[in-house]
Amino acid sequence: MYDGALRQILHAFKYEGRRTIAAPVARLMAQAGQQLLATADVVVPVPLHRRRERSRGFNQARDLALQVGSPVADILRRTRPTPSQTDLPAARRHANVRGAFVVAPLGRAAIDGRIVVLIDDVSTTGATLEACARALKDAGAREVRALTAARVVTRRP
Repeated sequence: MYDGALRQILHAFKYEGRRTIAAPVARLMAQAGQQLLATADVVVPVPLHRRRERSRGFNQARDLALQVGSPVADILRRTRPTPSQTDLPAARRHANVRGAFVVAPLGRAAIDGRIVVLIDDVSTTGATLEACARALKDAGAREVRALTAARVVTRRP
């Protein structure tokens, strides 16, 4: 779940630049995702657009990926800036990120025929993870899994 203390911790990490939070959060992710990571070949962080990364000063997904204890391939690229997913209703999130990710040409060898675990901080609708997974599969990944620090769960009435 993504509320209470976890929400505060991840907001401090992501928006206040408290990067030391990455290590303990990544340890928890590695424990929770032990089965996902055990048979994976490589982890790939969800990229930010270069302008957003420059303004934030870091990519929180990359910081987490570097700490989960698996080989990291920083090969996904965001091809265009997209509005923040947090500002969009769920119905618009998939369209917002559709086609927004590609695998760098030199990165294809790192994932060709391999099992990849995508790393991100939060999954809300899964739209970003799905768009990234599609790019990885199109570039030759055998299987794509996802591991996040938190997941937003919406309750249906």
